[in-house]
Amino acid sequence: MPALPLLMKITEMHITPIALGDPPLLNSVGLHAPYCLRTVVELVTDNGLTGLAEVPGSVAIDQALAAVRDTVMGSDPLNWHQLRGKLVERCAPETSVERGDMPWDSRTRVQVYSALDVACLDLAGKALGVPVATLLGGIVRERVPYSAYLFYKYEGAGGELGASTDPQATGWAAARQKAALDPAGIVAQAQVMVKEFGFESIKLKGGVFEPAQEVAAMKALHEAFGPNVPLRFDPNAVWTVDTSIQWGREMEGILQYLEDPCRTQEGMAAVRRALKTPLATNMCTTSFDDIAGSIRHGSEDIILTDHHFWGGLRASMELAAHCRTFSRGVSMHSNNHAGISLAAMTHLGAAMPNLGYALDTHYPWQWDEIIVGGRMKIEGGCVTLPKGPGLGVELDRPALAKAHAAYLKAGIKERDDVSEMQRKNPGWRFMATRW
Repeated sequence: MPALPLLMKITEMHITPIALGDPPLLNSVGLHAPYCLRTVVELVTDNGLTGLAEVPGSVAIDQALAAVRDTVMGSDPLNWHQLRGKLVERCAPETSVERGDMPWDSRTRVQVYSALDVACLDLAGKALGVPVATLLGGIVRERVPYSAYLFYKYEGAGGELGASTDPQATGWAAARQKAALDPAGIVAQAQVMVKEFGFESIKLKGGVFEPAQEVAAMKALHEAFGPNVPLRFDPNAVWTVDTSIQWGREMEGILQYLEDPCRTQEGMAAVRRALKTPLATNMCTTSFDDIAGSIRHGSEDIILTDHHFWGGLRASMELAAHCRTFSRGVSMHSNNHAGISLAAMTHLGAAMPNLGYALDTHYPWQWDEIIVGGRMKIEGGCVTLPKGPGLGVELDRPALAKAHAAYLKAGIKERDDVSEMQRKNPGWRFMATRW
């Protein structure tokens, strides 16, 4: 006799904003605050299962999630297409223009989809006794490669009062506290990070200093690590097309790819025609509506998905299929995150057949954690697929409560790197195109 169909209904939805300590990392928009914000979403079913998700935190996303709670209640987490159809009817339309000029994505609709997609997949995996990666089509790799992610930074470790430095710290914990403002500092940061986590590729977040200084840092990394360690560089689109071509040519032969040197698909296409180095993006092609223009203009070689901003894990697998169809490489963008997001990213990386590059991750820069067992391990530059059904992680309730208390105490409700930078440099201002 065939088994009866599994029936579940979502009966509870919990939205918990949290704050995690973050060092004073520099980028094209300014400076990271002492805390980064995340929002944890829990879906509870009538058979006692809990599905988890984590998205970038802001009042806007929390309100957007709360606004669809009544739609989510009573839904079957195994019937994602039905739930998503209801969400489409409830959520206001968004275009890629609403992403904004910042390196991060300002849209809320895709983050609502992402949170609920991941939490429903976690529930489905737990109900069926299989990993999320299996539900995404199957596991093609158990160990998912990640890349070292370097930043220019000021002195300090972030966290409470913006200091939280430990004079007794050693290794990466000590390196995370030190300033890195020149090529030598960047190389020193990379050496300690690679030694600690075994990363086999390296990325530098640029757009902070004049191109000559940042290109010098990339050349110093190439000299320090040799030709067998892939290097990536991301100016966060603050260069003009001409600047991108000039300095892109200076880095020919040392980069695995150049990420978002300038703005717009047309601008990226002009740079791509002029350089031999592949171009990657998570700023000019950021939605399915953008793909037609990407192919028409030939704006990039590699699309960096981010399940938080493409609408979830299933949508990211759909993007990977598009990349395969149109001969685009695919990898993954990162933002500040805790273990729930790292687990979701790892399941996606484990299931994506055409993943051609190590994934980005900010994870080494954080030290707080909200999952049972503490921080996930990065060994040999890889994260091993978590064991167990669903995402394979569970909430550490006391840690979640502590992170929520930090959110309430920090008083930060939206990410604002500009204001944080102006505390250090009152005359500083963000420029969408700087050089």
